[in-house]
Amino acid sequence: MSGQTFVDQLKQKFGDLVTGANLENIDPWIEVSPEGILEVCAHLRDEPSLAFDYLNSVTAVDYLHTDKKKAAKADWEPHIEVVYHLFSMQHKHSLVLKVMLPRWQNDEAGTLPELASVAKIWSTADWHEREVYDLLGIRFTGHPNMKRILCPEDWVGHPLRKDYEMPLEYHGIRGR
Repeated sequence: MSGQTFVDQLKQKFGDLVTGANLENIDPWIEVSPEGILEVCAHLRDEPSLAFDYLNSVTAVDYLHTDKKKAAKADWEPHIEVVYHLFSMQHKHSLVLKVMLPRWQNDEAGTLPELASVAKIWSTADWHEREVYDLLGIRFTGHPNMKRILCPEDWVGHPLRKDYEMPLEYHGIRGR
C-alpha cells in the first residue's frame, strides 16, 4: 500500500481526526488532531494489517522564534509538536505521527497544554510522556504517574522550551 493510499484510508475511517500528512519528508509523517490521538493509535495497534505494536519514542519540539525579526518572517504560529515513532515487529514497517498543540492551554501563558496519554496503548509511553512533560511542559491526561522524571519535583519551568530562562540558583546553590 502506498503512503497516500494509507493516508486516504485513515482519513476515510477517522475524518477530521487525521489533519494532514507529509509523505515527501525524509521521515514521512501523518498529523492527527489532539482529540483523535487515542482512537487513531488504538486502531494503528489493533488493525492486523498494520499491527504497530511498538512505540519507539514520544518526543516534542517547541516551535517558537525568540528573535522578533525571525518571528516576523516565520510562516507558522508558535506551537508545540508532539511526535510519536511507531513500529510493527510483525510487518517491519514504521510510522511517524504528529500532534500540533498550542504552546499554552487556551492561550493563557503558563497554563500547560494537555494531550491524552497513550500509555494504556503502549506501556513504553509511560517514561517518554513523563520526559516530554518534564522538559517541554505538556501534561498527558490519563497518565498513570504524571510527574517529573529528570528535574526535581520543585523545579520551576520546562528547560527545553525556547523561552525558558535558567535560574541563577536552586535552593541557594548558584549555577553560573
